[in-house]
Amino acid sequence: MSVNQNLNTKLLRYQQNEITDHLIYLHLAKRVKQAKDKALLEKIASDEATHYQIYKTFTNQDVKANPIAVLWAKVLGFIFGYTFVLQLSEKKEASFEADILLHSLDTPEIESILKQESEHEQALIALLAEERLDYVADMVLGLNDALVELTGTIAGLTFALTNTKLVALSALITGISATLSMAASNYLAQKAADNPNALKSCFYTGAAYVVTVALMVTPYLLFPDDMYLWAFVVMITIVVLIILLFNYYIATAKALSFKKRFLEMVTISLSVALVSFLIGLIAKQLLGVEV
Repeated sequence: MSVNQNLNTKLLRYQQNEITDHLIYLHLAKRVKQAKDKALLEKIASDEATHYQIYKTFTNQDVKANPIAVLWAKVLGFIFGYTFVLQLSEKKEASFEADILLHSLDTPEIESILKQESEHEQALIALLAEERLDYVADMVLGLNDALVELTGTIAGLTFALTNTKLVALSALITGISATLSMAASNYLAQKAADNPNALKSCFYTGAAYVVTVALMVTPYLLFPDDMYLWAFVVMITIVVLIILLFNYYIATAKALSFKKRFLEMVTISLSVALVSFLIGLIAKQLLGVEV
């Protein structure tokens, strides 16, 4: 079937995406330990290769995979997991489906691609059982607690102590103590609930907490002693970025709403920071403490 030049250019782009995704999914399948997930990923990779061949019947050309996209997907897969990469790819393919339909390229072959992209592959993704996603609640527990508690604590300390190194020291002591406390509490709670993976739950909670603490304290370690205001501004920026990235990861990997979760967490964390900032100023004035 012949197509016009404009549509042929688009189809070549879709064709390249299919072979790129084919290589990405094969790579992810090699990294997966569970036999079921490995088989599902190999099945999706096979579907992408079939789609590539279907597009080739329209373009009559061979195209190579995008090496940068493959490398980027490997990096994302290592950091965020294969479910995140798959869901991200499905969002991209959804826009391609709409574009194809817009050009009314209505053939049985294209219809088969659309059906697989919109139904079949989503069904396969839903069957995946990536372990780290089973511990999202534990990561949220550690992250939320660290953000809310430490944002408030650091805000109060910043305007009470007015010295970056003193703030960093106090925040690190508080953060490490809180990390151990939160991890231990979650472990005991999971044991009480007869969770056989209580130790892993404890690890994910503690890891999320300590990483958040480290990122929030870093500006106070880098800025000079008297630049506490700049350190505070950078810390707040880091808080917002952590919330944005974490919620984007959760929303993408678990196909949830991003905007609502992001706004809720930002509002809570920044509100606590504001209240603690005011408490720090008031306490300093009332107690007449100068550092």
